Amino acid sequence: MTGNAWQPVAGPAVAKHRAGMLRRARDFFAARSILEVDTSILSRFAVTDPHTESLSARSTLEAELYLQTSPEYKMKRLLAAGFGDIFQICKVFRDGELGRNHLPEFTMVEWYRLDFTLQDIMRETIEFLAESLGRSDLAAGAAFLSYHEAFESAVQLNPSSATIADLCASAGADAALGNAIGDDRDAWLDLLLADKVAAKFPADRFTVLYHYPSSQAVLARRCPADASVADRFEVYFGSLELANGFVELTDAGEQISRFERDRSLRRDTGKTTHRIDREFIAALQAGLPPCAGVAVGFDRLLLVYTGETDLRAVTNFIY
Repeated sequence: MTGNAWQPVAGPAVAKHRAGMLRRARDFFAARSILEVDTSILSRFAVTDPHTESLSARSTLEAELYLQTSPEYKMKRLLAAGFGDIFQICKVFRDGELGRNHLPEFTMVEWYRLDFTLQDIMRETIEFLAESLGRSDLAAGAAFLSYHEAFESAVQLNPSSATIADLCASAGADAALGNAIGDDRDAWLDLLLADKVAAKFPADRFTVLYHYPSSQAVLARRCPADASVADRFEVYFGSLELANGFVELTDAGEQISRFERDRSLRRDTGKTTHRIDREFIAALQAGLPPCAGVAVGFDRLLLVYTGETDLRAVTNFIY
């Protein structure tokens, strides 16, 4: 180590902004009588999600432990145990993620509301983001778009019927990228969403995108009116994704089937195949009450507050 490498990246001013936002976040939940909870960062289970990699932790107590990618499974175990409306502010970890909008360790705000509809949780998320930023005016100006509407408007494609060739052409993909993604339809849709669709969202307000394809929502309930889409949503500020939420799937059998599909996809793409979290499944079998939940990337919200464009500018230490 040489020179000033020991010094934090972000300075005291950013720390004060972060502290103020955390205070406003907790005030938001206190005003609604939502209980703050704390769950363990370590788990015996990695996630089965084929697009998320867990960080492992060595231990003499267990064969292998993992750092949480989200507190979701354990918070749902609390819900099944009768805790009611709950929230948590915690550190989460994801391997292989480092860049302008991604860090391997970051702060997440996650909460769950009993008997909330998709409309209820979308509206409350907008209110939370606006109040945490100290910008209540932003809540009234949010735009709401279905996933289908957003794709039709931005790239003139129907995301449910467009062919792989259509998606590839719209993305302007070269042969190398085409070979890398292959016939993974959801991967093409994700690429278009990030590069083409979200890029056209208004830069100065929230955009709420809802009713994602059901194939992109392993933990969400299918929409009762249209099983091809899920009651899932994301919130953007400009093109920056801030929040991901949904009305929760409560059927244990369906959840197992979805996890097994994820495991098969991991196996087919040469990734490590992880065990299903049976403690989480047991909680669903015991009875997860009807609820909706959302996770907010708090560090990204701090980017909006400070006007910075790189997460490393609002983080003291990367490792």
